[in-house]
Amino acid sequence: MGAAGLGVLLAAAGLLAAVFISLGTWQVQRLSWKLDLIERVGQRVRAAPVEAPAGPVTAAADEYRHVVLHGRFLHTQETLVQAVTEQGPGWWLLTPLQQADGRSVLVNRGFVTTGSKALAARPDGEVALTGLLRLTEPRGGFLRHNDPAAGRWFSRDVAAIAAARGIPNAAPYFVDADAGSDAWPVGGLTVVSFHNNHLVYALTWFGLAAMVAGAAWMLRPGGRWSRENPLSPASASAVPHDAPHG
Repeated sequence: MGAAGLGVLLAAAGLLAAVFISLGTWQVQRLSWKLDLIERVGQRVRAAPVEAPAGPVTAAADEYRHVVLHGRFLHTQETLVQAVTEQGPGWWLLTPLQQADGRSVLVNRGFVTTGSKALAARPDGEVALTGLLRLTEPRGGFLRHNDPAAGRWFSRDVAAIAAARGIPNAAPYFVDADAGSDAWPVGGLTVVSFHNNHLVYALTWFGLAAMVAGAAWMLRPGGRWSRENPLSPASASAVPHDAPHG
């Protein structure tokens, strides 16, 4: 390889190493953000419940916030959403809770199985409950789309459920109810978990940068892999002085 070709190769290696370092640095920043998110959400889950918000909500400020609700359940407008939990397959039982000001909040009262749907408690009158505020799930389930006309639900799409059930003034979120004293539905099954592979990704990118930099170092003029590298004394002594030449 000529000097010009080697120069291009070393420049490309330097650029590639810089890209890998940038990606690794970005993953370190993502790791810091994810750890902060996990800590903030953990504080919300453990905090004393506060009144549920009346207006718009955001993931950054409200998701998994521990809230308290007061109102009356509208059991005739309940909805079953397919679910798989630690207790097996079944449904989330979602029921609108109508509050005194006329607003309704869709409450995920908990998990029911095929045999326990009819056994689920359906309290009348004014109730108070606590739970975790959750953001709507408008994209359906994995490889499955909600079918409101057929009553098949695979995600907790608040707007679509409210429209299909005729729920007025529905809040733009739902609430996962805390565990209650009734056998069915089973509340308190919210899984608060975040994928956090950023450290692994960062180490991978930094490792690739180190490999590229090491290869470039070996290919540099005078490096071990360079054609300009002279024979070592040990290699030179292994060649007989009286060896025939052609």
